[in-house]
Amino acid sequence: MSPNEAIPNEPTAAAGSHPSRRNVLKGVGALGAAAGLGGALLPGAAASAAPADEPARIKGKEKSMVNVPFEGFDEVRVGIIGLGNRGGDQAMRWAAVSTITAVCDIRPDHVAETISRVMAQGFQDKEPVGYSNGEEDFERLVRRDDIDLIYVATPWEWHHPMAKAAMEHGKHVAIELPIAPHLDDIWDLVRTSERTGKHCMLLENVNYFRPEMQMFNMAKAGLFGELQHASGGYVHDLRWPYTFGGAYYPEHWRRRWQTRMNAAHYPMHGLGPVSACLDINRGDRFDELVAVASRPKALALFREEDPRVGADHPSWDDDPYISGDRKQVFIKTVNDRFIRVEHDVNSPHPYSRETTLTGTRGSLELDNARIYLESLGHTNHAWRTGSAFSAIMNQHDHWIWPALQNLASQYGGHGGGDFISIFRMVQLMRLGMTPDIDVYDSAAWCSVIPLSHESLKGKGFKSVKVPDFTRGHWTQARPTFDRPRPEDPWLDGNGRPRR
Repeated sequence: MSPNEAIPNEPTAAAGSHPSRRNVLKGVGALGAAAGLGGALLPGAAASAAPADEPARIKGKEKSMVNVPFEGFDEVRVGIIGLGNRGGDQAMRWAAVSTITAVCDIRPDHVAETISRVMAQGFQDKEPVGYSNGEEDFERLVRRDDIDLIYVATPWEWHHPMAKAAMEHGKHVAIELPIAPHLDDIWDLVRTSERTGKHCMLLENVNYFRPEMQMFNMAKAGLFGELQHASGGYVHDLRWPYTFGGAYYPEHWRRRWQTRMNAAHYPMHGLGPVSACLDINRGDRFDELVAVASRPKALALFREEDPRVGADHPSWDDDPYISGDRKQVFIKTVNDRFIRVEHDVNSPHPYSRETTLTGTRGSLELDNARIYLESLGHTNHAWRTGSAFSAIMNQHDHWIWPALQNLASQYGGHGGGDFISIFRMVQLMRLGMTPDIDVYDSAAWCSVIPLSHESLKGKGFKSVKVPDFTRGHWTQARPTFDRPRPEDPWLDGNGRPRR
């Protein structure tokens, strides 16, 4: 999602207890257990020192969540934590396909406004219960016994404690990006999911965008031959109004991550879709990565020169910005393929997810809307663009888009992709299916944040091993976005949403 969202998270707390914002932020600078260094990924990269840190499952207490379905629900009851730019906007989509039981935000006016908007849609008779009594009031929400799924849309430092609390109290949890920015917290969410039997899922909306789903279908149909490499990421000039313009609340929360970690903070929008095409955690997995970064110049320069950032702007109280403006992360997989991850939210640049996919028989560049397939013949090495590109893509439409086109247009969100992702999650829960994106996908994609930070420490190229979050289950082929259209009365107009 573009930064019309709220996001965030941090340190591990004992079950049933959660940190104050002060304590959360005190630990933000310290990364979780450092991953071991891998073999050289690039010439001159540091030699392997140790394997990635992969804690053994506790026998009888932690069980793999691979191929574990939802229980099946006649009605999915949702609690929402975080009603800012992202959460407040998404609440209307959740209300269209589920029953919102409770909502929580540290601002009472946002709670009241969201309740009013939910009731105005006319899908439920009972008002959601509101929680706004301070930063830890989410703890009361997660204890309720009338919630099946909790949706977290708060600053990143709160994602881990909120998601863990949800699972500890018997709820599945869907989290805005990332599930956590530190490796120990990512592992803690994986292990909590396995211990509680509750799903912990990254709500990666871009995996449900129409072009990305078409790309997935094309890859599965073999149009590109044997896939060799891909790229994806997040390149988006956020300086105004997001980084400095007060569009977030608190206004500093995302900007100050630039003072805490030199990392690819937010790569999942492009990384998630190409990882699905490459069968990551379903026959292949991330093995090691190396990151490179430019110098951190753009934010300080913008603050100095832009007239909208005055002398009394709170950013002048920030610690020095240490995160390089442009980051590239190269990920090698166990099957000797690679992904190039791009991240830049500081530099002047049009929006791009840098999504490409290349195999032995063709290449696709989504952002440039062009494709080259050997099956179409060599035409002076010319890309298919324009109407020719669109015709090829449309031949591989995913079933969910024609089925939900009208509702996606009505409820919107990044061209309807936000609605599609929420509908699909609720559908999987209702029908007792397995998640499209599970805790292991969520962990692998988000681990690029702390592992890129680790790789960027010191001088020169430093290769870092990527843990196997599945702990041995990555070799199994299992379903994801390739499942056929299920029998579902909601798709035939015989159930919600009806308006």
